[in-house]
Amino acid sequence: MGGMSAAGAGRVPPPLADVEAALRASWDRDTSDDPVNWSSENAALGQCAVSALVIRALYGGEIVIATVLDRDGERTPDGHAWNVLPSGEEVDFSFDQFRNGEQLAPPIVTEPVIDGDPNRHKLLATRVAERLGVPIELD
Repeated sequence: MGGMSAAGAGRVPPPLADVEAALRASWDRDTSDDPVNWSSENAALGQCAVSALVIRALYGGEIVIATVLDRDGERTPDGHAWNVLPSGEEVDFSFDQFRNGEQLAPPIVTEPVIDGDPNRHKLLATRVAERLGVPIELD
């Protein structure tokens, strides 16, 4: 499903902590799928799909998506995406966008839908690549 990762191309990907820092520094209203409600106080809001695509490009693995449940366990119209690396490690740098006791339904492996500007993930990848000094090739 995923494209060739940096590791798969013979390059060693940067440490996850560096990627997390680069993602967080690169998130902005124009990379969020909820630009109206995005703020620097909740910079992770709407960044899950685009971040998951960048992480997969660097490390490989799969993207999983789950329905967001409200604090009472009721389904919302929202989904949340994160990564499962080839090692089995789950990586979710944008979960902290949830601040009202939200939970996640069981995830499925699938491709995220990029709502709004279809180039948001490319914009984020460009910013992260510049910060890390590594190429990021998206599918």
